[in-house]
Amino acid sequence: MTLDIPTVFGADEQHEVDVDVPRWVRLAQLVLDEERVIERLGPDTEMSLLFVDPTTIAELNERFLGSSGPTDVLAFPIDDELPPSGRQPDQGGRGPGTTSDPSDPPTLLGDVVVCPAVASSQANERGVSAEDELALLVVHGVLHLLDYDHAEADEGIVMRRREQELLGRFRELEQGS
Repeated sequence: MTLDIPTVFGADEQHEVDVDVPRWVRLAQLVLDEERVIERLGPDTEMSLLFVDPTTIAELNERFLGSSGPTDVLAFPIDDELPPSGRQPDQGGRGPGTTSDPSDPPTLLGDVVVCPAVASSQANERGVSAEDELALLVVHGVLHLLDYDHAEADEGIVMRRREQELLGRFRELEQGS
């Protein structure tokens, strides 16, 4: 990872499942780094990663998606339109290599909300560890903030492939530590 990494605020607001918040923050930062978020949005990019209980995520699911019951992960992007990746010389700016003005407000990507209790249940059903399921949900949620989707079959293929690449990269980094 680069030295400049987006800020990920992590919080565990539930008591059902033990959660290693710093580990999942590192995973979210890895996704943002691998997706070159700093190059696209600048070094003052922020997001939050929240772990909540089934009641809280069910309320959010109903309030914002109109669905009933708890779900595993929700992503709430703040900025509906991310700038395209890569250099955009025709769009002005201060040029390559310049840092953003310190008075500029941070770019807020949004919030990823994960329910560890639902993740644990799903892990049992799928025959994977709860840690592997949480890792997948963190990556999945962050990718949603970055405009990945799976509504269409071809989008789903791209998103699942990217999830696996990022999870593999995270495993490599953890084994190297």
